[in-house]
Amino acid sequence: MKKILLLSDTHSHIDDTILKYVDQADEVWHAGDIGDLVVTDTLKKLKRLRAVYGNIDDDKARLEFPLHNRFMCEYVDVWITHIGGYPGKYNPNIRTELTTNPPKLFICGHSHILKVIYDKKLNLLHMNPGAAGKSGFHQVRTMLRFVIDGEKISDLEIIEIEKRD
Repeated sequence: MKKILLLSDTHSHIDDTILKYVDQADEVWHAGDIGDLVVTDTLKKLKRLRAVYGNIDDDKARLEFPLHNRFMCEYVDVWITHIGGYPGKYNPNIRTELTTNPPKLFICGHSHILKVIYDKKLNLLHMNPGAAGKSGFHQVRTMLRFVIDGEKISDLEIIEIEKRD
């Protein structure tokens, strides 16, 4: 069993509220737009980190993290990318791979809009945790946490960090 904290679009921001939830997780997954690598360096010191780079990330982030990160967590096939779209509107650059070899859990960021949608056509769960950072148009900073136990994804929670001024 793994407790996962999922975040995206930190845009160089990390604070004690995020770190409080990091402490409660077994692994932290970051779906891109990290910004300053101080964010991921801090996370890596505390928990296992799986991450991808996003469109705002510089060469240092692109050297450290992949564009796509596909892996098994317990018995769940997971694919994390930054610009992935969502069911019915997947990114054309990955649509073929996604439809011919869909994961069980597809995660992306980029939009700053929290979405959790089950794609019946591809039989996958899509998650976008919204944005945990302070940069962007979003009004509320958000993250997701959930549990992976064997083949099961459960105990999904939306974490609203704070309403932005």
